[in-house]
Amino acid sequence: MEKILRILQLLNLNRNLSQRDISKKLNISLGKVNGVLKTLLKDEYIVTVKSGRGFTYNVTHKGIKLIEENLKEYDDIRIKLNENTLGNVKQAVILGAGERKEFGVPAGFLELKDERVIDRMLNILRDNGIEDVIIVAGYEYESYEALAREKGLKIVRNKKYKWTGTMESLALAKEYIEGDFILIENDLVFEERAIKELIDNLNRDCVLITNESGSGDEAFVEIRNGFLYKISKDKHTFNKINGEMIGITKLSYDGFNKILSEYEMYNENPYVNYEYCLLDIGRYYNIGYIKIDDLVWGEIDNKDHYTNMINHVFPRLKRKELEIRTLGLRSYIVDALKINEESIGHIIPAGGMTNKNYKVNIKDKAYILRVPGAGTEEMISRRDEKRNSEVGCKLNLDTKILYFDETTGIKISEFIKDAETLTGTSAKKEKNMRMTTELLRTLHNSKLKLNNSFDIIGKIELYEGLLINANGKNFSDYNEVRKKVVDLKEVLNNLNVEELPCHNDTVPENFVKSGEGRMYLIDWEYSGMNDPMWDLAAHSIECNFSEDDEELFLSIYLGETPNDEIRKRILIHKIFQDFLWSIWTNLKEAKGDDFGTYGIDRYNRAKKNLNLLEDMK
Repeated sequence: MEKILRILQLLNLNRNLSQRDISKKLNISLGKVNGVLKTLLKDEYIVTVKSGRGFTYNVTHKGIKLIEENLKEYDDIRIKLNENTLGNVKQAVILGAGERKEFGVPAGFLELKDERVIDRMLNILRDNGIEDVIIVAGYEYESYEALAREKGLKIVRNKKYKWTGTMESLALAKEYIEGDFILIENDLVFEERAIKELIDNLNRDCVLITNESGSGDEAFVEIRNGFLYKISKDKHTFNKINGEMIGITKLSYDGFNKILSEYEMYNENPYVNYEYCLLDIGRYYNIGYIKIDDLVWGEIDNKDHYTNMINHVFPRLKRKELEIRTLGLRSYIVDALKINEESIGHIIPAGGMTNKNYKVNIKDKAYILRVPGAGTEEMISRRDEKRNSEVGCKLNLDTKILYFDETTGIKISEFIKDAETLTGTSAKKEKNMRMTTELLRTLHNSKLKLNNSFDIIGKIELYEGLLINANGKNFSDYNEVRKKVVDLKEVLNNLNVEELPCHNDTVPENFVKSGEGRMYLIDWEYSGMNDPMWDLAAHSIECNFSEDDEELFLSIYLGETPNDEIRKRILIHKIFQDFLWSIWTNLKEAKGDDFGTYGIDRYNRAKKNLNLLEDMK
């Protein structure tokens, strides 16, 4: 029976396999495969269908039922619900029943600068061809009822929203669901591309995941064999975490009905959420996933989340979306590589703060296009960056560069396969720390000399001059704080400091993993000779390391516990960095960018660490 089930499962996943293919994949003799197939055909578990000069094996409903009946015995077998083809996604269900007393309105009605959360969500759905929207409301139901009348939406009321979870809300929408649909929670704000990429994914039952956010309320996910395996908010239950669900899912009509049947037949817990019902059927059926590791998004569960959304997440999200619409990206690629525009496929944003990065498909191969941000030509020597990037490639720290214009700063490099950009959360894992410190030690100990030095006082003076030219302003007590910061250069000179080749911008986003065994260090525009403790301080502060995290990180790099002198150098560099990047933020905002409270937050932390350094003395 086991061989029968395994062959049925394999054919369910790929009907185009030959008998020899089946034999190789399952390590079963060709004669045995032939015999099993004859039995399956005779008992009508499969049928043959003519395909060109040959034929394919199609699993019948009777065959699928046989797999279903034996799943509990053969736990590792999963059924493929749908063929890997694009479904016709024309509906969306928005779950908006949850209570938000501290706001007084449902989360969807919170304002985001010039639009509400729900209006933005509906616009994104409409732009992707989805106008048939079902909203499940509960708390302050009248708000959504009025919106439904205004927009021509369908609305369902969950009167028991205080005592039920999201699965009950989803179940209540069943009378309106007619086909494949997108399921979204109403407290989410996310990039426009999230919906398009989810719709375009060939898995018709598919969860959207991204890197761990560190929000404290993550639904962690483990993927096995390319499909959903585990969901939990308790990270201690995982051997491996592949990311977190953010609350956007694509469901096929068949998949939804399987979830609904499981819920209606077995559920005795009214508080269960749909993610766990989805996982329940994932024991039997293949639930796919798509991971967008650099997606900008956030949820609004409370006032702290809302403040973070307004001050940090949403400004970053809007900048990222605006650039992809306004830049003539294809012309950059055509001019750089001397190719026809027709050979350029999809272009999607791929992160970036100083510059803007885009993933570009050219003739079925992926590349990264880097376009410098506005005004960066005044702040960065692209000539130095080009030479230092070549050093990074020589040391096998970065990917191959296909094109680099040292006048414009436009760069095209190879895309990192199976790329996973580090986040502040994932950077805290010891395995990742060992990989990042290995890269940094390789650079610092290379004995190579870069053509330029990273002069912190010179950088401060440069940014101050550019800020004056841009009619920008610094903070009210800037001059007082500036004197204390500049005086630290003399303190640093009296310590045991040797200038070595440094990256100088070791934010987590500049470390990119390729699978489990390889990591790259990218974006060398601030690189130059410097105290290597700058790189360690930058990584610690940008990843928001705790004292314990930082101690482990430094110990791995040094091979021993850091002494007081090392800790002092680290703290001085943290002050330098917060002070410098706060001026950088003021300069960028003077030119029209919006960074929320990013600049003042860094400036205030610099002042706090100045006091801490004084205590160390």
